[in-house]
Amino acid sequence: ALRKVAMLRFAADYRTLLWMFVFAPGLVILQYARPDLLPYLSWLSFYFAIAAGVIAHNHLHSPTFKSKALNEFFGNWISVFYGYPTFAWIPTHNLNHHKFVNKAGDATITWRYTNKHNFLVAATYFFVSSYFQKGPIDEFIARAKVRNPSQYRKIIGQYVIVFGSHAVMLALAIRLHGIGTGFAVWGLTMGAPALVSLWTIMTFNYDQHVHTDPWSKLNHSRNFVGKTLNFLLFNNGYHTAHHEVAGLHWSKLPELHAKLAPEIHPDLLQKSLWLYWFKNYVLAPFFPSLGTTQIGRAPFEAPDGKPVDLATAEVGLGDAGTNAARV
Repeated sequence: ALRKVAMLRFAADYRTLLWMFVFAPGLVILQYARPDLLPYLSWLSFYFAIAAGVIAHNHLHSPTFKSKALNEFFGNWISVFYGYPTFAWIPTHNLNHHKFVNKAGDATITWRYTNKHNFLVAATYFFVSSYFQKGPIDEFIARAKVRNPSQYRKIIGQYVIVFGSHAVMLALAIRLHGIGTGFAVWGLTMGAPALVSLWTIMTFNYDQHVHTDPWSKLNHSRNFVGKTLNFLLFNNGYHTAHHEVAGLHWSKLPELHAKLAPEIHPDLLQKSLWLYWFKNYVLAPFFPSLGTTQIGRAPFEAPDGKPVDLATAEVGLGDAGTNAARV
């Protein structure tokens, strides 16, 4: 009965609503009222901002509600905590990344300037990926402006909602607590968490694809299969399963992963993200054998033997149009 009232497509999304309508805004309200709690609670704001990014990803693949109006409202609401309009997942991820999967043409490729995997490449991937994702986003907006004015207005509205709400919340924090404390309150509850969320989501994508084989049936993605991580990030660690059935609801990914896992290269089944990061970015510079190595065929080694030229690769939406909401 409750599911019908909420108009949820899957009961698992009660936790999604709890995260986005209770915990995330509740933390903001509490810290705005009690700035003395910032040292103890702000780290949770960073987590919920990252969770908002994951939830945005899930929502754009498999809408949370049965109602189109509720889905549009929810997409706008998530944007505030994620720190960027969630529509951008459609051109950069659904219509581009899922089409090319780390091959030439993917705006988010991990090997644009080097196929080396180290801390410097991983840490700067956010800036490189952000720059090249601008193309598909601009193309998507331009198409919407010409072909779908209603969608174009919604896109512009989402930009207004995201940056307008942050401006209002910054002004409110300064009004309540003065410039210094007010800026810290907004910065640690909304501003910095949003930036860290964007950086973390892109870096996680980097680690899920660096040194994988995009030409392979199942070894195109790295999976992080720890139960704690997948609880906190709504099963985002099961990346092979997600690419195999992009529209599958996040709650169904563990079941599909269990069927696929026996055929996935064991090095692409990592139990701990933290251990993976520690080995690759702390230990590998001194003990290279602990770092990742290219699994199978590299993204730039096309099976037909023809050289891959990024300069001529089409990075865009192809014939996807502007009405697609998910793959």
